[in-house]
Amino acid sequence: MNYRDLGNTGLRVSEIGMGCEGFGENHCKNVPRYFDIAEENGVNYFDLFTSDPEIRASVGRALLGRREKFIIQSHLCSVWKNGQYLRSRNIDEVKKGFEEMLSLLQTDFIDVGLIHYVDSMEDWKQIVEGPVLSYALELKKAGAIRHLGLSSHNPQVALAAAKSGSIEVLMFSVNPCYDLQPANEDVTELWKEENYQSTLVNMDPKRQELYETCQRLGVGITVMKAFGGGDLLDQSLSPARMALSVNQCLHYALTRPAVATVLVGARSEEQLLESIAYETASQAEKDYAPAFAAFPKISWKGHCMYCSHCAPCPQKIDVASVTKFLHLAKAQKELPETVREHYAVLPHHAGECLQCGACETRCPFEVPIIENMKQAKEIFGK
Repeated sequence: MNYRDLGNTGLRVSEIGMGCEGFGENHCKNVPRYFDIAEENGVNYFDLFTSDPEIRASVGRALLGRREKFIIQSHLCSVWKNGQYLRSRNIDEVKKGFEEMLSLLQTDFIDVGLIHYVDSMEDWKQIVEGPVLSYALELKKAGAIRHLGLSSHNPQVALAAAKSGSIEVLMFSVNPCYDLQPANEDVTELWKEENYQSTLVNMDPKRQELYETCQRLGVGITVMKAFGGGDLLDQSLSPARMALSVNQCLHYALTRPAVATVLVGARSEEQLLESIAYETASQAEKDYAPAFAAFPKISWKGHCMYCSHCAPCPQKIDVASVTKFLHLAKAQKELPETVREHYAVLPHHAGECLQCGACETRCPFEVPIIENMKQAKEIFGK
């Protein structure tokens, strides 16, 4: 298992994490086995958005004797009321739900506590100005939450949260179809068929800005919806009208800036193991570029996808990494020190480019790589 830094939190997390979608199956009888599989394969991170007390209690029992082996990402404002899940901003309900969560999980702290499901700017404003954020910060100060985060499907909200200085982790929906769609307060709009009827070109600028801003500020991203609820794995259901593999979806998410872990929702042991098998998959099995280039009515022409099809460079330049740092630098008026330092430690730099054009002949997306190398040399000085 490979591990990544979760932003600036100091946590090292497995790049494959567990979602909790399948925990409730079979009256939670499979939960202990899911955690056994996770422990056996080095998965140390999981998300628990659900407020179902039966599921929370089953996770608590599964963690007994091995709490220190897992990093818990769980949610404030996800409460259980009248026998069903409710997203609440009522501070009394939020407090009761959090205290119940700790009790059922049999722990005295949550590693990453997320303010749950904030998809509108008005909701974000109310959270900031109301009691929810204040309560979350109190929990962090007391050590009941070690790191504070937020979950959202809206890049506009996520950007505001990342820039606020209070949010250290974002749980955000990342997949190659969502990334084409503009910010919207209604998550159902991201998957509506009519929104994929005309030709879509390149990633939505707000989403690109979000990933680059999080990378620059050290806000870690944990990924939900990498498979689009499974639709991206089925040609008949995918908005792209082409099926992707589990490995391709995971690799796409993991190559976005600031992404630390992908939370895979598995409804069986086999599905969980299939996602974990990403770690030993070949580069050919992970390669999403040919599929993306063949999507009907969807084009990433001119947009670097960090897929590394441009390699190998005769000068051994890591073109994808240089381009990623170029994008991060261009997003700011001044060159961020962290970006400059990361660029500096690359073994080879843009200034070594021979302008032979071999990389451009291999790029599936017709990216002007030579021009990018010129710009990188100008910005970074080498």
